[in-house]
Amino acid sequence: MKINHKRRVNYLRISITDRCNFNCQYCVPKEPAHHVSHDKVARYEEILTLVDAAVDIGITKIRVTGGEPFVRKGVFSFLKRLCLLKELKDISITTNASLLNVDKLQRLWNMGIKRLNFSLDTLDRKKFSLITGKDRFNRVFDTIHAAAKIGFSPIKINAVILKGINDDEIVDLASISIENPFQIRFIEYMPMGNSNIDDDQQVLTSHLKKVIKANLGPLIPVKRTMNDGPAKKFTLEKSKGEIGFITPISEHFCNDCNRLRLTAQGKLRPCLLNDYEKDILTPLRNGASKEELKTLIQNVIDGKPLSHNLGLKNNKIISQMSSIGG
Repeated sequence: MKINHKRRVNYLRISITDRCNFNCQYCVPKEPAHHVSHDKVARYEEILTLVDAAVDIGITKIRVTGGEPFVRKGVFSFLKRLCLLKELKDISITTNASLLNVDKLQRLWNMGIKRLNFSLDTLDRKKFSLITGKDRFNRVFDTIHAAAKIGFSPIKINAVILKGINDDEIVDLASISIENPFQIRFIEYMPMGNSNIDDDQQVLTSHLKKVIKANLGPLIPVKRTMNDGPAKKFTLEKSKGEIGFITPISEHFCNDCNRLRLTAQGKLRPCLLNDYEKDILTPLRNGASKEELKTLIQNVIDGKPLSHNLGLKNNKIISQMSSIGG
């Protein structure tokens, strides 16, 4: 396995669509989104071909994202084929949960997917509608608990805290981990593209920790495991779950980053917070061999930057979060 600057790159996040049935304020641009035309989106067969090449050079972990992955037709057939690749040790999905139900969750479980990440920024139904543009809180909340009942683990719940929107719910969201075996992950807002969010609405991890400690008690560090991502994990006393903090702004974790991202347009990004990306779909459509694809992927790995500059004054990523897959 190729090691880039002492980082073992073994994780590929795949965006299968740039479309979503939600319009979350921190994700969509101020202007109406211009979605990629269907002919420019990587077909499932093409994605599987790229994954087949990637596993040969050390990719063992896949996360399927969007947009919202379940808005794309045929997604369950694609996931089933992905699960048949024996070289992959871990396949997971990030979803807003609104298009799932018990039957669909069971299908995912039966094909071998055991881990799910859900997006949930508020526990208030009206505020949920304000943030996402859709009145689907009850469906999302029920789906998360249905997934837990089936056995999905770990269940991770991603929340972005923003001043004036949901910064009054820090304690409520953190408290979910007390009675539920969930990992509540607070993700610092990343200023990308022409977002609806002002930079001064950003809430950093130091403030989150201060509020949680003052109201719920000490945050007890949790030992990291092999499959952990960038989240720094803690637990509260007598808690069934965990609280994680992802700190792309206040505390960079570039030295530990082990991931690549494949956009819905078939462009490979070595860093979410860097606008560089390499078109790999066009060479594939032009007849590139598996060995040539492996070389292209390896070149992107070799060029993975040591750090990013997001968070420094006047630095902002041009790419829109919704077009990358987060």
